[in-house]
Amino acid sequence: MRTRFIFSAVLCFSLFVPLAGQKFANQAEEKLILDNDVIKRVINLNADKGGIVSQSMMLKGGKSEYLADGSLEFSFEVDGKAYTGTDKWKVVDVRIIKGELGGAGATVILDHPEKSLRISLTYLLYPGLPLVRKKIAIQNTGKNEIRIEALDIESIKFSGDDGTHTWIMHEYARQKALGPYVGECYDPVVVAHQFRNRRGIAFGNEAPGVMKRSTAFLKPQQFTTGLTHPDQNYGFRKWIAPAEQWESTWVFTAIYENSSDPFEVLNTTVSDYVRLHMGIRLSLIPKKPVFIYNTWEPFLHNINEKLIYELADAAAECGIEEFIIDDGWQDNYGDWGINKEKFPNGLKPVFDYIKSKGMKPGLWISLGAAESKSKVYMEHPEWLVRKADGTPISLHADFDKMYGWESYSMCMTTGWYDHIKGVILSLVKEHGLEYIKGDFAVATGAYTTDKTRSGCHAKDHPMHKDRNESMLEMYQRTWRLFDDLHREAPNLFIDCTFETMGALQLIDLDMCKHAEGNWLSNFSEKVPDGSLRVRNMSWWRSPVIPATAMVIGNQHFEDPEFELSLMSLNGSLPIVLGDPRKLSKDERIRMKSWADWMRKAQEKHDYMLFRQDLKGYGEPAEGNWDGYQRINSDTKSGGIVGIFRQGSPESQRTVTVKFLNPSFVYEVRKAPSGDLIMNSTGKELLQKGFRVTLDKEYDGAVFEIIRK
Repeated sequence: MRTRFIFSAVLCFSLFVPLAGQKFANQAEEKLILDNDVIKRVINLNADKGGIVSQSMMLKGGKSEYLADGSLEFSFEVDGKAYTGTDKWKVVDVRIIKGELGGAGATVILDHPEKSLRISLTYLLYPGLPLVRKKIAIQNTGKNEIRIEALDIESIKFSGDDGTHTWIMHEYARQKALGPYVGECYDPVVVAHQFRNRRGIAFGNEAPGVMKRSTAFLKPQQFTTGLTHPDQNYGFRKWIAPAEQWESTWVFTAIYENSSDPFEVLNTTVSDYVRLHMGIRLSLIPKKPVFIYNTWEPFLHNINEKLIYELADAAAECGIEEFIIDDGWQDNYGDWGINKEKFPNGLKPVFDYIKSKGMKPGLWISLGAAESKSKVYMEHPEWLVRKADGTPISLHADFDKMYGWESYSMCMTTGWYDHIKGVILSLVKEHGLEYIKGDFAVATGAYTTDKTRSGCHAKDHPMHKDRNESMLEMYQRTWRLFDDLHREAPNLFIDCTFETMGALQLIDLDMCKHAEGNWLSNFSEKVPDGSLRVRNMSWWRSPVIPATAMVIGNQHFEDPEFELSLMSLNGSLPIVLGDPRKLSKDERIRMKSWADWMRKAQEKHDYMLFRQDLKGYGEPAEGNWDGYQRINSDTKSGGIVGIFRQGSPESQRTVTVKFLNPSFVYEVRKAPSGDLIMNSTGKELLQKGFRVTLDKEYDGAVFEIIRK
C-alpha cells in the first residue's frame, strides 16, 4: 500500500503553481476548518463547548483520527498564571489569509474574558502537503507590563497509543526514545511514530538555537512544541508593555500513515516543506557553491599575503570555487582592521587576485567578540554583554581568554549591531567580499559547561529587561543582521557556525531562513575515520536540515586518500582544508576533474537542494555499507548517488534509487569519469537497482543519474 506522504510529496511540485492562490480555510458555524485536500484540521471556536481547541486532524480520505479529546491547543504563562485554549476566550475575528511561498489559512483573534489579553493564532497550509504551520501573537491590552513564559505554541493529544508502542524520534529525528521526553536545541523535528499503528506525527520547531522545546508524554498522550520553559537552562521570557504585541516563532505538524519507517516523512513532507515553503536562503541562490577551500588548518592564525597567493594558485588548479581566509587576517577582534604586517597592501588586491583565478573570496569573522585592547571595547563599554554582577563576560567558553588574549562578548541588542554590520558591509563594498564565516557565541557558548554563562544581564540594553528575555532577542537580532546584510549584498554567502548557534554541531531550521550555511564541525581525522565522521554527520542532520547548509570541516587536501573524503563530502557541501600546494600536478588535475563534474551535475539537476536516505542503507558505521542519494524530486531529471564500504567484509551491494519518474529512461554514469554503467527506467532503478563492487575494505563511489 502506498503511503500518503509519498503521494503528497510527488504532487507537491506539480500542484504548487496552480494551487498557490487557493483558500485552505473556511469558517463553518462555530468551527474553523483547515483543508488543502490532503490534510483536514477542525478547530472548535465555541468557548462554552470545550474552548478554542482542535477537535480533529485527519488525512483526507483516511479513516484514522490523530487527535484525542483534551488537547489544550496552546499554553503560556502570564505573570506566573497559566492560560490555555480551554479558557473561555471570546472570538473577535476569523480572517482567511494568504501567506508567502504558497501558504494559505486563517488567523483567529481572541480576547480573554478576565485578563487584559488578546491573542492571534495563525494557521497555514501548503499545496499537496499534509502539514499545518502555526504561530501565536500575544497583545497586552491592559495598563501594566506583563511577563510571558512557558510558551507551548502547539499542544495536542495524539490518539491511538499511551506511549507503549510509540517511538519518539529525536535529535533531528534520527535517535529513538521511549516514554516521557523533553526535546531541546537538537530537535528542530521530533517524530512520534506509532509503530503498531504504522502512522505518526512530525512536530517541527522553527525556534532558534537553544530556545527550542518539544515534549512527548509529559502528560497522557500530550505533545507540545514551542519555546523553553523557566525551569530549563535557557528559559524563554518576554516582557510586553501596554498596547504592545509580540509574535512567536513558527511550529508545524505533519501527519502520515501506512508506513513502518519514521524517516520517510523526513524524506518527503518535511523536506518538501523546508525547500519550497519555509523560505530557506539556499532556495534563493541561483548558483550554489559546490567546492570550497578554507585556510584554518593547518595554518591557523599564521597566514600572510604571500601564503594566500600561493594557496590561491594551487586551489584554483584544483577547481575550488570559494576561497575562505580564516582567522588571522585582522589586527584585533572588535575593530576588524586589516593586519598590515601580514597584508601590507590590504585585502583588496588579495581579493582581486582570488577573483582573477575564478574564485569568490571569503573571510572568517567573529560576530560578537571584541578584544580588551580594541578601540570599540574601550570606547563602548555600554555594548558589552554583562554578568549578573555587572562585569563583562565571554559567552564563548568557560573563560575570557581566547588563544592567549582577552576577549569579551558584545550584545547584539545594542549599538554593536550597527558596528559589526558596518564592518562587514565595508569589506563587501570596498574589498569585494562574497562569503563570510560568522563565528563565536552571540547568545551562549558551544563549549561552556557553566550554562549560566549565557544571555545578557545588562539593565540598560534597549531590547531586553533581563537575562532570560535577552536570549531570544540576541538570536533574532543576529538573524536580522544577516537579513540586513543580504538586503545590501544579495549574493553574500553567510556561513553561521555551530559556535554562533550555541551548541556543539548545532544547526536548525530557523538559521536556514537567514544564513546559507553552517560550519558544523572540525573533523580533522584522516580517511577512513574522518570520511566516516563526515558521512555520519550528514546522515544525522539530514534530511531535516538541507544538506548543502552543512559545512563539514576539516578534511585535508593532502590526505593520500582524500578522494574518499571528497566523495563523502558530496553528501553535504564540499569544504576542504589542508595545503593544496602539496598536491602533485596529476593530483590537482584529478581534483579539477571532480570539481568540473560537480559543477556540471549541479547545473543539470540542482541536486544541492536535495538529499534523501538511500534505501536499505542506514546510519554510517564501522563494519557496514552506507550511502546517500541527492535526486531532484521536483523535476525528476536525476541527481547523484554515493555508496560507501566502511570496513565491511562484503565487496558488492545492490543500490536502488527513489524519487525518479517510473517511465523515464535514465543513464547511470560513474563520477567523475562519466563511464556509462547502464540504462534503466526509473521503475527498474527503484525495484532492481544496479550492482556496485568496491574491492577495497574502505572505499566509495559516486554515480550520476541522468534522464535521457
